[in-house]
Amino acid sequence: MNAIAVPKPGGPEALVMERRPVPRPGPGEVLIRVAAAGVNRPDVLQRLGKYPPPPGVTDIPGLEVAGIIAAAGDDTGLALGQRVCALLPGGGYAEYAVAPAGQCLPVPEGYDIAEAAALPETLFTVWTNLFERAYVVNGDTVLVHGGTSGIGTMAISLCRLFDISIIVTCGSDAKCEQALSWGAHHAVNYRTQDFVAEVSRITGGQGVQAVLDMVGGDYVPRNLQCLAEDGRHVSIAVLGGAKASIFIPEVMTKRLTLTGSTLRPRSAAFKSLVADELRQVVWHFVEEGKLRPAMDMRFPLADAARAHARMDAGEHFGKIVLTVS
Repeated sequence: MNAIAVPKPGGPEALVMERRPVPRPGPGEVLIRVAAAGVNRPDVLQRLGKYPPPPGVTDIPGLEVAGIIAAAGDDTGLALGQRVCALLPGGGYAEYAVAPAGQCLPVPEGYDIAEAAALPETLFTVWTNLFERAYVVNGDTVLVHGGTSGIGTMAISLCRLFDISIIVTCGSDAKCEQALSWGAHHAVNYRTQDFVAEVSRITGGQGVQAVLDMVGGDYVPRNLQCLAEDGRHVSIAVLGGAKASIFIPEVMTKRLTLTGSTLRPRSAAFKSLVADELRQVVWHFVEEGKLRPAMDMRFPLADAARAHARMDAGEHFGKIVLTVS
């Protein structure tokens, strides 16, 4: 099969096409003939040599795909020919990929297969962190950074579906307009506005119930200022720095909770439990056409370098997808 490899770390040009053996599914796994694969920030970090795959996982990048089940190991409960999208530990940038059956979700008839490929990584991430670790509920207000990213646009979509008010930050007025058009209740240009002051103004000084942060660094103490009493701060990336200095009495007096997670290293058993919860609570929105990812651009698999160059430029809105003939 054709697959994208990273012989050595580097820029987008480090992604090269190689011929690789088609992987074989083991017990509880399925082989997916890939129609499309989502492009995510962890793929970029892997390309740069900063986020290696977990032990035993293929070096082919790609954490989410959609396509047709071409083969199955024992005890999967899934049928050959079934359309699925799946969360992967790696291997998505290829014509075939193996996925644990428990991490597969059915693609409804008529649902665009490329859009389905853009769902799993951000859906699993936002659900586990914003709805489980931060346990937001209808009526809450949340702050999410990176409002036009795949994570940000998925957070907007889910918050709208579950009656949660969402404030996002973006890097330009144009991106703020895009986020508002997608459904954000408020958008703050962090380059020209102080998001702490804006959150205070928007919430009447009360603050938000949760912050979903992918920046880290000096954003963390500022995020804590945005939180209401008993607020929850969830870290999912450290794009702006891995260390932060916080004022501990603020955590104590406001009874704040600081938590975070990474998804890729978690076990297949955990991810399967999340998939079950999504199937029960969220998937009917997909089946009804009410939950679709914000789609940016689609590139052929052979143009993976161009797709990464677009992500590196930071001009995308929503998800970038690789399509496979």
